Amino acid sequence: MTGFLQIGVLLAMAAVAGVLVMGIVSMARGKDARKQNKLMQLRVLLQAVALLLLFILSLIAVGS
Repeated sequence: MTGFLQIGVLLAMAAVAGVLVMGIVSMARGKDARKQNKLMQLRVLLQAVALLLLFILSLIAVGS
């Protein structure tokens, strides 16, 4: 179970980094403001998922 959560956390963190880079590149190009906004909203959602997984993982670690 913890191995699955660790992999999930790593994937979520990689997704956050990827979306962040895509958002920064999109802002630098200055093309579509709506797309930039959606990318930043997705980044915030992915950060919440990563934090939730880290929280669950820490609860499991404390419990054992």
